[in-house]
Amino acid sequence: MNILLIQLGRFALTATVVAIAGFAGEWLWIHYHDDPWTRDGRVRADVVQVAPDVAGWVTQVAVHDNQRVRKGQLLFMIDQPRYAIALRQAEAVVVSDRASLAEAQREDQRDRTLGELVGAEARQQSATRVNEAEAALTEALANRDGARLNLERTSVSASVDGVVTNLELRPGDYLSVGRPALALVDTGTLRVDGYFEETKLRHIRVGDRASVRIMGVPTLLYGHVQGIAAGIEDRERGLGGNLLSNVDPTFNWVRLAQRIPVRVELDTAPPDIRLISGRTATVTVLEPTTVHTPAEVRP
Repeated sequence: MNILLIQLGRFALTATVVAIAGFAGEWLWIHYHDDPWTRDGRVRADVVQVAPDVAGWVTQVAVHDNQRVRKGQLLFMIDQPRYAIALRQAEAVVVSDRASLAEAQREDQRDRTLGELVGAEARQQSATRVNEAEAALTEALANRDGARLNLERTSVSASVDGVVTNLELRPGDYLSVGRPALALVDTGTLRVDGYFEETKLRHIRVGDRASVRIMGVPTLLYGHVQGIAAGIEDRERGLGGNLLSNVDPTFNWVRLAQRIPVRVELDTAPPDIRLISGRTATVTVLEPTTVHTPAEVRP
């Protein structure tokens, strides 16, 4: 009798362990395969490549590396004298052309006053000179405005609130038009991009609440799903020389789920947390909705 009870006890214990293992395995499978969470997340932000609109020597760098700046704050200055000279030259041309226009208008008015005493051809020539003088003055004014704009743009300011990063610009460097001089991380665009497996997208919808845990930060951040990417690169397809599809003839039997970027906009972030673009994050959608059709799973 005791032996039978022992055997039954062992069987019950084994069955219990197997059942627990089965439930645990099922839970783990659902958790890793279906639950909308990923450890493949990144803190992202827009980076403004600050470049001058005029060329010249850098005479002043008004910021240092990793400095926070406000929109409109001076970043650096480019040599101004040549642009100041160009502005004075343009202003002198305006004065000259304005005097030429006044002279042409006086002559035209005189010819009109004399009437028949002046030939029709002479009156026409006077009117033409007035039109030409007006056009020359208009061009001179435009050149003056352009010269003034160039002088103003020797002072390069921040276009957004942000942080100057990886600053290597020094006084004496020569910058060309459009050449990036420094990087400015736009702190107003900080967000988290989570790269979710495509099998989990049916549980994610725009507006869902989400939690974000930055690696190395114990505080949990919260936000909401702002959007889901509309497409990713197809690495197995390209374009041939004749613009026809070039499809890879090989096929991998082991198919890995593609990862789709899901953007999470943070609601608030404590000031003591360093949200640095590029940091690693774990993203979890807190309120997964019911299964949606493919038409519903889109930004």
